[in-house]
Amino acid sequence: MVSPVITHIDIYRFSIPMEPFTIATGTMDYAQNVFVRVHTDAGFYGVGECSAFPMIVGESQDTCLAMAKDFAKLWKGKDALDIPARMQDLHSAAASNTTIKSAFDMALYDIAAKHAGVPLYKFLGGQRRAVESDITIGINTPEVMAQRAIQFQQSGAGILKVKLGKNAAEDVERIRQIRIAVGGDMKIRVDANQGWSFDDAVFALQALGQYDIEFCEQPMRTWYDDRLPELMKLSPVKIMADESVYNHHDARHQIENGSCHYINIKIAKSGGLLEAKKIHDTAAERSVPCMMGGMLESRIALSAKLHFVYSSPNILFYDMDTCMLGHLADPCVGGVTYDGYHLNIDDTPGKGADADDTFLKNCERFTI
Repeated sequence: MVSPVITHIDIYRFSIPMEPFTIATGTMDYAQNVFVRVHTDAGFYGVGECSAFPMIVGESQDTCLAMAKDFAKLWKGKDALDIPARMQDLHSAAASNTTIKSAFDMALYDIAAKHAGVPLYKFLGGQRRAVESDITIGINTPEVMAQRAIQFQQSGAGILKVKLGKNAAEDVERIRQIRIAVGGDMKIRVDANQGWSFDDAVFALQALGQYDIEFCEQPMRTWYDDRLPELMKLSPVKIMADESVYNHHDARHQIENGSCHYINIKIAKSGGLLEAKKIHDTAAERSVPCMMGGMLESRIALSAKLHFVYSSPNILFYDMDTCMLGHLADPCVGGVTYDGYHLNIDDTPGKGADADDTFLKNCERFTI
């Protein structure tokens, strides 16, 4: 069978309005996303979406758009099914830029699964399983956050992810009030988004130990990674690496240095499914469970993530609530559906999700 060849690529400024969302490193009032359609001579295209989070990854929507135009030129006339070669084209042209690379990677996997006539998770060798996402509470006063926790509990949520990292003493009070508000049955995990110093992390985590915390994501800035083994020994709360792991080499370093119990895999951080799979396998070989996380993607990228989860048995935690975090528009047709906090998707070939053409009409577009 002849491989489809890439003919042209449409690139969209895919801004999604949303309620302001605050973490330790800043506040976002719209999702800085980019959407791509990679067209082929086989009569179908693949779609990809990325969500720029400049305070964390260092890419903005504008940098993603600029790099996307350069990347698109590299792919014209080339085999769409040779995913490693196509991604190497991008890596050879520019280091880092994992966010925009992830959208291109995602589109290739969509093409490959469509070409095979199967849903992406089957193309990846996976099978369906139950996936229940947590729901995130952004940083606010302890009272407001506790009230938000009650609202989520009443809506059927079973797992809370609480953003911390602004002030260690206040962070402890935030969790104290949330735990009192929701009782002992709800799972609570916390994410400091690199907001604490080493001393703050020791103080906060030791104080949080009494509140039955499932784990803490990324307690300190990555430049303190050398102190994580010491923190691991002092903390009663398990540690999950997030910003400390962009690729499978980072994963290997963190695990072998005794710096984490778990790893958070994000498609926008790893540069796509190809590298995400390597992170997953590196962790699985060392018996370190992973979580599927994200930035502020719509259901388009979320669909790719669910397919990836179905094919990744070492992903045991699911932080897949991005579309619930105050998005004021849903630009996706098809794709993931929510049953409360449980995720499902049908067996449409490929990713099964695309952008709504009505939404796209109002988006700035570039065709390369």
